Amino acid sequence: MDHLALLAAFAREGPQGPATRQHRLYACLRWAILGGKIAEGARLPSTRALAEELGMARNSVLYAYEHLAAEGFLVGTRHGTVVVRLGLSPLHGRGTGTAHDAQRPLAPPLARRAAPLQGEQNDTNHLLPLWPGTPALNEFPLAAWRRCMERAWRQTEVPQLGYAPGQGHLRLREAIAQYLRVSRGVRCEAAQVFISDGSQGSLDLCARMLADGGDTAWIENPGYPGARAAFQAADLRLVPIAVDSEGLAPRTVDWHRTPPKLIYITPSHQYPLGAMMSLERRLALLRQAREAGAWLVEDDYDSEFRSDGIPLSAVQGLDAHAPVVYVGTFSKTLFPALRLGFTVVPATLSTAWLGAIATGGMRGRLAEQIALADFIESGQFTLHLRRMRQLYAQRREALQAALKRHLQGVVTVSGGAGGMHLSARLEAPVSDVAVSRAARVQGLGLRPLSPFCLPGTDGSRYNGFVLGYAGMPVERADGLGRHMARVIAEVSRSG
Repeated sequence: MDHLALLAAFAREGPQGPATRQHRLYACLRWAILGGKIAEGARLPSTRALAEELGMARNSVLYAYEHLAAEGFLVGTRHGTVVVRLGLSPLHGRGTGTAHDAQRPLAPPLARRAAPLQGEQNDTNHLLPLWPGTPALNEFPLAAWRRCMERAWRQTEVPQLGYAPGQGHLRLREAIAQYLRVSRGVRCEAAQVFISDGSQGSLDLCARMLADGGDTAWIENPGYPGARAAFQAADLRLVPIAVDSEGLAPRTVDWHRTPPKLIYITPSHQYPLGAMMSLERRLALLRQAREAGAWLVEDDYDSEFRSDGIPLSAVQGLDAHAPVVYVGTFSKTLFPALRLGFTVVPATLSTAWLGAIATGGMRGRLAEQIALADFIESGQFTLHLRRMRQLYAQRREALQAALKRHLQGVVTVSGGAGGMHLSARLEAPVSDVAVSRAARVQGLGLRPLSPFCLPGTDGSRYNGFVLGYAGMPVERADGLGRHMARVIAEVSRSG
C-alpha cells in the first residue's frame, strides 16, 4: 500500500472523533480496511516510516498496529505488517458517498406485521398547546412526591436492590386494590393486581394471554392506537366496531359474522370521542361476551376526571364472575415518566398471569412502587385527583367557550363530560391531517381524529381533532381558539 494514500486518508477522509492522534490513526486504518481502501493482503508501511511521514511518535503508530492486530485486522509476517484476508465484500463497512454505494445491499426487510405498527414519530408533539395525552405537569405536587421517594430509599435495603417481585410490591398492590374497590367499584384483592410498566405493557400481555394468533379481536373504531398496536403485534385479527354516543356499539350481525375472542373497550370516557357507555350497554356487553366465550379488556381511561355527574362504576364490578381484565395507568393521573400501571385479572387467572410475567423478564422500579404506595396511603393521591378534577373542569369550560366563540359552525364539539380532552369534528370541507400539519408549523398541536380509525375503514366520517386541555391555562383558551380558527381558514383557502 502507498503510505502517502494512507496519509491522505488520515488527514482528509478518515472518521472523526477520537481525541488523541493514536486513536485517530487506529480508527482511520480500521475504516480504510473495512471500506476496501486498503486491500486485503496489502503490506503496511513500517511503524518507523509511517511515524515519520505523519509526524507522529513511533509509539502512537505501534499502538494503532497492535490494537488492529489484537482485533484480527493485521498480522505480522517476515515481510512486515499485512492486512488479514477476511473475505470482506468491497461494499462492506462505511459508505463513500459515491454512485458505487447505490449498489450497497439493503438490510433484510422488516416483518410484514411491522408496517401497520408505524405511528407518530414526532416526540415534540406532546409539548404543543392542545395536543392530548399529557396532564398538567406543573400542578403535580412534586415536593410531596420527593418526600415519598426519599422515604422509599431510606426503607430500601441491599436485598431490595435486585429485581422487584414479578407481581409488584405488595403494599402498592394492596393500596391499588383498596382504591379501586372504593372509587371504581372493582371487585378485587391484592392477589389479583399486577403492576406493569404502564397501560401499553398491560395491553401487550392481555393480547398474548387472552387470545391466540389469528383469533378475532374487536376494537373501537375510532379507538386507541396503542390497543391496536398491541393486538396487531400479537397477530390477532382486528375487527373495527363502530362507536356511538354510548360507546362500543356492536350489531347482532357482528356477533354472528365475526365472533370475538377479545373485546377492547374504554367505557368511562371513550378514547377519542369521549362517550360514556350506558349501564344498559355494559350489562348487554357482559352477557353477550360470556355467551360468545370472549374476554373484555376494560381500559378505564380518564375515569377519575369525570365532572358531569357521578361516573358509573367499572364494568368489571358489575358481575362477580365477569370475563373482564381491568387495565389502568398512573401516566395521566400523576405523570407519564413514572411508567407505572396495573392490571386486575380474575382470581382464576392469577397464577397463569404471574407465570407469563416470569418468562417475560424481570421487574424493577421498586423504589418508585414503594413511594407510590406511600403517596396513595397518605391521601396525597386522592387530594391530587380532587384538585385536578376541578382544574380540568375549568380548563375544559374555557376551551369549549373559546371554540364556540371562534369556531361556531366550523367544528362540532363532543366528549365534554370529563377527562382531559375534547373531540371536535370538522364541518368545513378540509382534511384534518392537512390542518394538523399546518398547525404544527405554527406551534399548535391539533391531533387529527381520522387516523384513530382502523386503516381500510372510512376515516372521513371522523374528520376532526382530539384537543387536549389538561396543560392549557384558562387565560390561554381564547387565544388558542382564535389561532385554531385562523389555521383552519388558511388551509381551507389554500386547498
